Amino acid sequence: MNDGSNLLPLIASLPFIGALVPGLMIRAGRNACATFTAVPTVLALVCLGLLAPAVLRGETLQAEIAWLPQLGLSVSFFLDGLGLLFAGMILGVGLLITLYARFYLSGDDPMGQFYTYLLLFQGAMLGIVISDNILLLLIFWELTSLSSFLLIGYWKHLPEGRQGARMALAVTGAGGLAMIGGMLILGNIVGSYNLTDILSQGDAIRASEWYMPALILILIGAFTKSAQFPFHFWLPHAMAAPTPVSAYLHSATMVKAGVFLMARMWPVLAGTDAWFYIVSITGMITMVLGALIALFKDDLKALLAFSTVSHLGLLTMLLGFGTKTAAIAAVFHIINHLTFKAALFMTAGIVDHETHTRDIKRLGGLRHLMPITALIGTVAALSMAGIPLFNGFLSKEMMLEEAAHTEWFRNPWIVPALATLGALLSVAYSLRFIFHVFAGPVRDDYPHKPHDPPFGMWASPALLVVLVVLIGLLPHLAEPVVTMAANAVTGQDLHPHLKIWHGVTPALFMSIAAVAGGAILLAMHRPLDRLWLTTPRPEAKTIFDALYGALAGLSRAATDGLHNGAISRYLAIFVSATVVLGYFAFTSGTMTPPTRELLPIPLVAAVGWLLLIVATALVVINHRNRFRALILIGIIGLMVSSGFVYLSAPDLALTQISVETVTIMLLLLALYFMPKSTPNESGASLRLRDGIIAVAAGAAVAALAMAFMMRDLSSISGFHLANSYTGGGGTNVVNVILVDFRGYDTYGEIIVLGIAGLTIFALMEALLRGPAGSRLKARPVPPDRSRDRHPLMMVVATRAMLPIAVMVGIYIFLRGHNQPGGGFVAGLVISIALLMQYMASGFAWTQSRQRIEYHSMIGWGVVIAGLTGAGAWLAGKPFLTSAYGYIHWPPIEEFEWATAMSFDLGVFLTVLGAVMLMLYSLSRIARYAGETVNIEPMDYDPSLRVADSKQEEE
Repeated sequence: MNDGSNLLPLIASLPFIGALVPGLMIRAGRNACATFTAVPTVLALVCLGLLAPAVLRGETLQAEIAWLPQLGLSVSFFLDGLGLLFAGMILGVGLLITLYARFYLSGDDPMGQFYTYLLLFQGAMLGIVISDNILLLLIFWELTSLSSFLLIGYWKHLPEGRQGARMALAVTGAGGLAMIGGMLILGNIVGSYNLTDILSQGDAIRASEWYMPALILILIGAFTKSAQFPFHFWLPHAMAAPTPVSAYLHSATMVKAGVFLMARMWPVLAGTDAWFYIVSITGMITMVLGALIALFKDDLKALLAFSTVSHLGLLTMLLGFGTKTAAIAAVFHIINHLTFKAALFMTAGIVDHETHTRDIKRLGGLRHLMPITALIGTVAALSMAGIPLFNGFLSKEMMLEEAAHTEWFRNPWIVPALATLGALLSVAYSLRFIFHVFAGPVRDDYPHKPHDPPFGMWASPALLVVLVVLIGLLPHLAEPVVTMAANAVTGQDLHPHLKIWHGVTPALFMSIAAVAGGAILLAMHRPLDRLWLTTPRPEAKTIFDALYGALAGLSRAATDGLHNGAISRYLAIFVSATVVLGYFAFTSGTMTPPTRELLPIPLVAAVGWLLLIVATALVVINHRNRFRALILIGIIGLMVSSGFVYLSAPDLALTQISVETVTIMLLLLALYFMPKSTPNESGASLRLRDGIIAVAAGAAVAALAMAFMMRDLSSISGFHLANSYTGGGGTNVVNVILVDFRGYDTYGEIIVLGIAGLTIFALMEALLRGPAGSRLKARPVPPDRSRDRHPLMMVVATRAMLPIAVMVGIYIFLRGHNQPGGGFVAGLVISIALLMQYMASGFAWTQSRQRIEYHSMIGWGVVIAGLTGAGAWLAGKPFLTSAYGYIHWPPIEEFEWATAMSFDLGVFLTVLGAVMLMLYSLSRIARYAGETVNIEPMDYDPSLRVADSKQEEE
């Protein structure tokens, strides 16, 4: 194994990084957009080229970035011969497609968007072929389905484009779900999720009782992605995409992903009768059926789409044979199919672009008007037909030779006959592509007068047909690539020799029969076409639409029956299910007898518990009165805080009481704009049901808590207590857990809190700009509103409290690593002080003195916390690992300095910004509702003074 750690992750990430650029560069022009799309592809190709010599020597390169190694999760890549072949195909054809699309797409098409989707898709495909961890491979696998959905549905104005994208996503996405199960089974059999480990355990996998389930699930994923029967129908409907997308998907990427997966898993899944019959029979049916349908398609792209289905069936059949020679033929045909199929699709796009039609029956004679295009298309089609001196002939001969020596169910004739039939049909539709499009006289009824396109459009397919001819005439040029890829597929040291003439073999006679029969079929195409059109046959799309409609109807019925919009119903179902499952686990488990006795209950604790129960019951009784319920909730919060103090958890108590205070203040502000009471919407039976469920859930939680407290259980708390100071540099275990041991959780939580604040702001912005804002402005001022909007005593008290509260907050922040406190509590304390300022002197007066935007405060908090965590990487430590040390600055005595303080600062800023942004959002309602702005910190409402004077005059 060699180390590719410097380049493999870069190769995988370059397309995703590059996807950020095209949308911006389109403003600089179409050429700049295409150029900056090509740059990441070229860079990735260069990096791949630097690694290629080692891979061609038979070495395997690996790179791994640890993520969650305890769960088997790592960002790991490896590059062998098969990966190099596919990566080169993906990047090389991607570069040609970038050039082709520049000239193919019209000025009305959003080119920046197209290139962004293209690079995302390219990155996803690259990830599949060089991933070492199967979980990472699965992520990229699903990402190809999502990004291809965007590409296929790129022309959103076309209904067939939207339908084709949905169909491709539904079929390949469902297959991907099945594949996930199969891959996880393989990982469990081997005990590792690394592909390199799995590929070395073929015997153990085939001997496992889980082999068949894994095989079936993985093959479903591969068959759906590579459009194998009976999942073949989605691929032709993806032709609604622009031609550059079709050329890319059909030649080097999307549909080849399933073939790649079968080739990649060949060493561990092949070699059994199940693999042989399932894969080879599926491939043979797909090859023949796809070729038959292609022969009678009048749309150029549809003909090529079904020909792709047929050739994918050929590749699947070869891999299904399970022999080394078949694997070599499959690898060689993957290369050949890439060259002629991409060239053919681009040729079809040129014809469509210049004539404004893809209907074969409206074409013909184009060799006179489009000689360059005709030459490119003819050479590529002859290769697809398997005519000698072109590369398609070589791999077709190898396929026929292998088919001639393969038996199904001890019958030596079935496979050769069907393979010859598939090759015959391939010749027929290939010759039809040539003669019905380019041959014949010039017509006078073309939708648009055709001519050869500019060089930029035909350069890409021309380069590909040069490869078609070169490989066809000098097959030894492809030997190194075929050898390295075939060795990677089989896991053996093979030395294939590619040549044009193999002597007089059964394959030669089968090939002659195929060419002659194909020519005859072309001559008889018109009567056969009429027969085909009149013959009743099942349509796969119709069947799919019917199944899709039935599933959608069933889902809709179930959804309408369960989801009626009542939260109480959802909670009742969820809580009831939880209680039932919990009861089953509680009674059917192996619970040990209690090992602890109950402690005596002090009077204080009993009284506190009783008050808590009474307050909770009163909330239930008074829940319709919003203000009263809020006061009772505040009492419950204070009682819980007291319980934390009693149980020696001052950190939790401090946090609880701070959260409680902020929450009550914000809810009080919100209640001002809500009705005093809620309507009684539940009948007696529903209240009885809810009461029974609530009591059952409460009793279950109490029983669970009691069971835990009465037994000796191992806990991670001992680790935290032992390592808090030595590992995190703090004696406050709770704070060290939050900023070090579980810092990643805290980081996620402050991000969620910041998002909540921003979401409330955005919702309020939309609300106040709509009809609700107009109604608020028209709302009359309450006649009994106090003239003294901001009472003098409250203003004076909050002025005195503010500096004290700020000092307390700073003190709590600084002591948090060793004593109760920390950034979260400090942020809440200062939020309370600022909230009091807003309540005392009014929103507008206080807001005018604000110097820092709350949005920025949230952003800076998250950034500071994130940078602190990322700083650990510089020391080679995991994300958010804290460092600490002791500093002595005379005349200050020695003190501790920890990086956790910077992380805590980020927590502090995010909490403060989020809370104040929520206040700002809610307070804007008051301004819309007619609150006037203070001139001084204490004044009277002028409108009310006018009203009072009028009353006095009267």
